[in-house]
Amino acid sequence: MIAKEKEAEVLRLYHGEKWPVGTIAAQLGLHHTTVQRVLGQAGVDPKVVAPRPSMVDPFVPFIVEQLGKYPSLRSSRLFGMLKERGYPGGPDHLRRVIGRLRPKKPAEAFQRLRTLPGEQAQVDWAHFGKLAVGRALRPLWAFIMVLSYSRRLFLRFFPGAAMPFFVRGHVEAFADFDGVPRVLLYDNLKSAVVERHGDAIRFHPTLLALSAHYRFEPRPVAVARGNEKGRVERAIRYVREAFFEARTYADLGDLNRQATEWTSSAALDRSWVEDRARTVRQAFDDERSVLLGHPDTPFPAHERVEVEVGKTPYARFDLNDYSVPHDRTSRTLVVLADLEQVRIADGNEIIATHVRSWDRGQQIEQPEHLQRLADEKRRAREHRGLDRLARAARSSQAFLRIVAERGGNVGSAIARLLQLLDAVGAADLEEALVEVLERDTIHVGAVRQVLDRHRSERCLPPPVSIPVTRGQHANLVVTPHSLATYDALKKDSTP
Repeated sequence: MIAKEKEAEVLRLYHGEKWPVGTIAAQLGLHHTTVQRVLGQAGVDPKVVAPRPSMVDPFVPFIVEQLGKYPSLRSSRLFGMLKERGYPGGPDHLRRVIGRLRPKKPAEAFQRLRTLPGEQAQVDWAHFGKLAVGRALRPLWAFIMVLSYSRRLFLRFFPGAAMPFFVRGHVEAFADFDGVPRVLLYDNLKSAVVERHGDAIRFHPTLLALSAHYRFEPRPVAVARGNEKGRVERAIRYVREAFFEARTYADLGDLNRQATEWTSSAALDRSWVEDRARTVRQAFDDERSVLLGHPDTPFPAHERVEVEVGKTPYARFDLNDYSVPHDRTSRTLVVLADLEQVRIADGNEIIATHVRSWDRGQQIEQPEHLQRLADEKRRAREHRGLDRLARAARSSQAFLRIVAERGGNVGSAIARLLQLLDAVGAADLEEALVEVLERDTIHVGAVRQVLDRHRSERCLPPPVSIPVTRGQHANLVVTPHSLATYDALKKDSTP
């Protein structure tokens, strides 16, 4: 199509200036066939404006015949067939000729579909880009359900299009509508239709359980028949243009709060397509009373995943690690998650509850889980230390029992006695413990004092415990310094 002004200019140049078709086309920047069409519509004899003979003319009947048999035959294949039959031209011009000769598919007319109030709703997913949460980049999907009669719209955004989100969208939509339509119309998406061969359809088992719970009929549209769910397709376009475009939001929760506010105000007060004098809100008031009542208990819409917990007290779910009690390691647990919360169950017992994180690589912990583990490890260390002391120095048991009876810190006493054991050996420590028990001076300082005295009597230096880590210092040899240097200094400084 060209502008009316240009059509008038074509007619003026042809009739007034007697320009030929080729000159008009070159000067006005048009294709010569466009000029021929304009002149033909104005009543000019087709013979007068007919193009000059073309090298493809002798092959036109053959092209028409082949396209009649094979309407979708590619131009490149036809070009090869014509080259074998003596066509001397190139493929570009031939491609344009074939495009004009190819049979056009007749335009299909669609009957406008009308539904009764409460009879039908249409459901679909719509992709809205990516959602950045910390280091994670998740897909942002919108679950949309629209009542076919009133055009009441339900909109909820999810960080994915998995089956648990699909089910949750239904549950929240029915609660928002305060009722259930009798038929739900779906595209052939995997969340609804698992397998289809013609009219033989196998629905997703979770969708069948959902429909049985709410007593609606799931119904897929025919393959490649998007017009049968035109209401939800137009609703998706309406959401993109009227709500999401240029929208700013802090996180997924903020986006859904804005979506709920929009669907209950601007989207509900728009004109009703069946009667522009009424609003969608008024039409929904008529439809609300004929919707099916929903059950008292909603359908469970959480994710349920079995996870293997190893030696560390964490259950990995959706790219993150959630803490569990330390006595639930090395077993299979069940994660029950919704948009806000992650619950971890061992059988029928909920053993941990966490706020859900949509980031990735995070450790979400409850302080009591870690504290219990630390207490358990500390008790284990004390037990191991006590056992080692009992085997090395038998009197340590009586010593520690009296420390406990007198309100002392047993853990600290065990740790300090172990340091002395490493510094002086088992025999010296046992000898010192026996002495302090006899003298009833029950504290580690007294043990240290006795050890120092005994070593001084034997002209040995005080015991020094130097912690040396294993690895690069494992073969370290420390040579004690001779004290004769200090004696010489003392003699030199004597007047």
